[in-house]
This record gives sequence, C-alpha cells and structure tokens, in this order.
Amino acid sequence: MPDSRIQVGVIGRAHGVRGLLRVTSHTADPADLTAYGSLSDAAGQHYMLRWVSEGVAEVSRLVGGAPVKVADRTAAEKLTNTKLFIDRSALPPPEEDEFYLADLMGLAVVDRDGKPLGTVAVVHDYGAGASLEIERPGAAPLLLPFTAACVPAVDIAGGKLVAVLPEEIVVRPTSEDTAA
Repeated sequence: MPDSRIQVGVIGRAHGVRGLLRVTSHTADPADLTAYGSLSDAAGQHYMLRWVSEGVAEVSRLVGGAPVKVADRTAAEKLTNTKLFIDRSALPPPEEDEFYLADLMGLAVVDRDGKPLGTVAVVHDYGAGASLEIERPGAAPLLLPFTAACVPAVDIAGGKLVAVLPEEIVVRPTSEDTAA
C-alpha cells in the first residue's frame, strides 16, 4: 500500500451563505465521519467537521492547532471537491473476508490457473457494488464486478487476487501475448 491515507469523504458544494458545506461521507455510517477527529486534504491541511443536518456540516480549518470556522459562502466554495483523508492506522482491521477497497489497488490479478490477467488499477464504487478496473499491458482495461463469483480469492499479503471472468467478458490477447 503506497499511501497510508484513506479517503473517508469529500466536501461538496456550499450550503447557504454562512459557510456551511455539503459533505459526502464514505464511512459505513455517515455520522461516523466526525468521530475520526481531524481530517486532512491532499495537501496536508487539516479540518474538523461538525454535522448540522444530514449531509451538511460546519467546517473548520485547523490553523496552528486552533479551529478557524469557514464563515461565508465564498470561503466555502473554495473547498468544493476537497477530498478528506485519515491515516490508515485510525481504522480498525477489516474482518475476515472483508477488505478496504484501497487495499485492492495494485494487486496482481490472475485466473484460476494462475495466468496473469493484469493489475487492479482502480476500484469503482458508485453505490450499487464495487467493480475492479484491471489494467492490462498493451490492451484495453477490463471491468470486473467485485463479487464472490468473479473474485473468489483475495490474498492481500500475497499481493494478488483470483478472477473468474463472466462469459460476457471476452478477453482479447494483449500485445505481449501475440509477441510470444
């Protein structure tokens, strides 16, 4: 895992004129986002959140360790699309057969026979279930549902996962396969 940070939310658009912001939480219970305390952005700036209603928060930037509340719409608008992170060590270890999606990125993907298929480049999760984007050298990426049927084995420690491609997915040879 190249980065010890995990994205747990994102600041959305301004809400009203007093500096409130819509915030999307990526935690199992959205209210838990504030339980982690200080959250950081990609540049390392720290923020504190206080929920004022469902999906709407008062945001304070930590300056010298002291919270400075975002107090107007103009300041709030500057934070739109700010990704919020916590350090990985703040998360509990996943249960058996559970994974943090960030842990899947970079894993080698092999078929049941151990033949390499590619590498997990991106994990997409739009709310209806995760899918894996498998990058393949010299070929278009594959999109694979992250289900027990399509991914029967995940070995985080071993750095790989086993994929069973649905019949609907036709794998064309890569340029590496045809060169051999």
